Amino acid sequence: MRVLIVDDHLELAETIAAGLRQEGMAIDLALDGQQALEQATVYDYHVIVLDRDLPLMHGDEVCRALIKHGCRARILMLTASATIADRVDGLSLGADDYLTKPFAFAELVARIRALARRAHPAVPPVLTHDDLSLSPAEHTAWRGGRQLDLSPKEMAVLELLLAARGAVVSAEELLERAWDDATDPFTNTVKVTISRLRRKLGEPPVIETVPHVGYRI
Repeated sequence: MRVLIVDDHLELAETIAAGLRQEGMAIDLALDGQQALEQATVYDYHVIVLDRDLPLMHGDEVCRALIKHGCRARILMLTASATIADRVDGLSLGADDYLTKPFAFAELVARIRALARRAHPAVPPVLTHDDLSLSPAEHTAWRGGRQLDLSPKEMAVLELLLAARGAVVSAEELLERAWDDATDPFTNTVKVTISRLRRKLGEPPVIETVPHVGYRI
């Protein structure tokens, strides 16, 4: 999944991003409210982790603007305040979940994954196709009773293809959702990842190339 982390504390934001990348997620960063709003209008995020106390544009205003413009990403608000009133305020703005600082990283990961399962359309916790199955939360994929040794990017691409439920996913969409905004849009990394994934999935072939359109399972 692709996640936007919005926090003006660079060290904290980079620490969270590093941990989530280890969980197989594609992560972008924004350090102020205006940057967050700009990025959220350019990229189709699954989840936005939004700090409330932001420079240039307060997190509350960012949340209101995202909801107003029909942003489909699920919003997890972060705050240093743990009062009931603040939680109610955050949720009343349209946020989907609320987490107070300091927080346990494992809980943050669990909440992000739970929100992603409520995306449009909702994604089940275990994705399957014939003898192929994938559990994003457990970082495991199986085919024919054999556990697959997949890299984080291979796992992310396979998850996107399975979640599409037979629909074609373009290389551009795979690049946008499985990699972050630092990736060269003209790279052949998607083709290389698909090729490695096919070899690891084995026979019979499960990933179909639709010429000039993309890939599907």
